[in-house]
Amino acid sequence: MTSTRSAAALRALHRPGDPLILPNAWDAGSARAVAAAGFPAVATSSAAVAESLGHTDGEATPVAEMLAAVARVVGAVEVPVTADLERGYGLPPAELAERLLATGAAGLNLEDSEPGTGRLCEVDDQADLLAAVRAAAGPDLVVNARVDVFLRAAGDPARAFDEAVRRAVRYRAAGADCVYPILLADPELIGRFVAAVDGPVNVLLRPGTPGVGELARLGVARISLGSGVYAAARARAAGMLDVLRGGGDPFAG
Repeated sequence: MTSTRSAAALRALHRPGDPLILPNAWDAGSARAVAAAGFPAVATSSAAVAESLGHTDGEATPVAEMLAAVARVVGAVEVPVTADLERGYGLPPAELAERLLATGAAGLNLEDSEPGTGRLCEVDDQADLLAAVRAAAGPDLVVNARVDVFLRAAGDPARAFDEAVRRAVRYRAAGADCVYPILLADPELIGRFVAAVDGPVNVLLRPGTPGVGELARLGVARISLGSGVYAAARARAAGMLDVLRGGGDPFAG
C-alpha cells in the first residue's frame, strides 16, 4: 500500500461516533497482536517503545532508534500505522516528515509541550510546526495534534478547557487532521470539546475515563490506550515472576 493510500485509509477510520480504537503497540510482536485481534490500524506509544528499548520517555530515545522501531512495526502488519513521535526529536519538520514516510508509517502524533521541561509550547510555535509537517508530507501523513493543557496545567479547570479549545482550533487550522486533548476525562467536558472543535477528537482511554460506548456517544473519533497495554503486560510479567520466585506456579489461575 502506498503512503497516500495508507494515510487515506487511516484518515477514513476517524469517524465521530464510531471511533477508531488504538491499543498502542511497542514492537513487531505487539503490533501483530493488535492487528490479529481485528483492529484496523496500529499506533505506537513513545513511552512504551522507549522503555522497551532501554530508554525513558521524553525524547531520550535516539531518533534513529525510534524510527527503526516504527519501521519494524510497519513491516509486521498490513494495516496503517501511526507513530507517537513526541515533539519530533528536534528534527526540522521536512526531515521529520521525510524520515517518517521512509518507515512506511501513515501518521504521527506531535505534542505541544517540551519533553525535557514539561512547559507548554507557544501556540503559534506549535501551529507553525504542524503546518510545516503538513506542507512537507502533503496528504501522506495523518497528523494528530496532542494538546497537553490538561497534562501540564494547574489551576482553574474552566481556563484550562478554554485554552485547550483555543489550541485545538489553531492546530486544526494549521493542518492537523485530529486533535488529542490528553487526560481530558470528564464526560461533560469531552462533549463540549467535541462540539467546539471542527474535526476529529482523540481521547485517552484510562481508569476514570468514560468507556468506549460513552465516548462514541459523545462524538469522539479516536480512542488511544497510550502505554496502558504495555504497562498491563509489564505488571502481568512482574506478577508471574513474583509467584515463580516464591516457588509457585506462574501459570496457575
